[in-house]
Amino acid sequence: MANRRTTPKELPDAVREAVERTVQATVGSAQNTRGRTRDTLDELVKGAENQAREVRERVRGAIEELEERRPATQEDLGALRKELRAITRRLDAIERRLPAKRASSSRTGNARGAKTKSTARSKKVAAARSAAAKRSSGARASRSSRSR
Repeated sequence: MANRRTTPKELPDAVREAVERTVQATVGSAQNTRGRTRDTLDELVKGAENQAREVRERVRGAIEELEERRPATQEDLGALRKELRAITRRLDAIERRLPAKRASSSRTGNARGAKTKSTARSKKVAAARSAAAKRSSGARASRSSRSR
């Protein structure tokens, strides 16, 4: 054991400097890697957000398309009837305010004129309902033939 060589003072200093240079080089590389990782994640998140936006738009479009294709419910028809009655009342009020010379000859204010107006409107409403029923049954028939 007496033959053991003693380490010079410069060797530990040289090793320490080598380790410090290695650590400094690694720290710089880690910072570059961190920056590249952040950029990559940002791109990944942007891509995911764009894809999510596209999927939302496609789903909304599909829902709107289904809404347009679905048959009218009793509630829908009831709402349309209610709206039609309101429009009819408004039209009647407007017609009552028209000057007498613009009104038709059957609208002289007597009961027969009012009845004629009511009958004519009833016929128009019946014709419109009939046409709507034909369109509705035609649409149902074409849908059922497509589903076969």
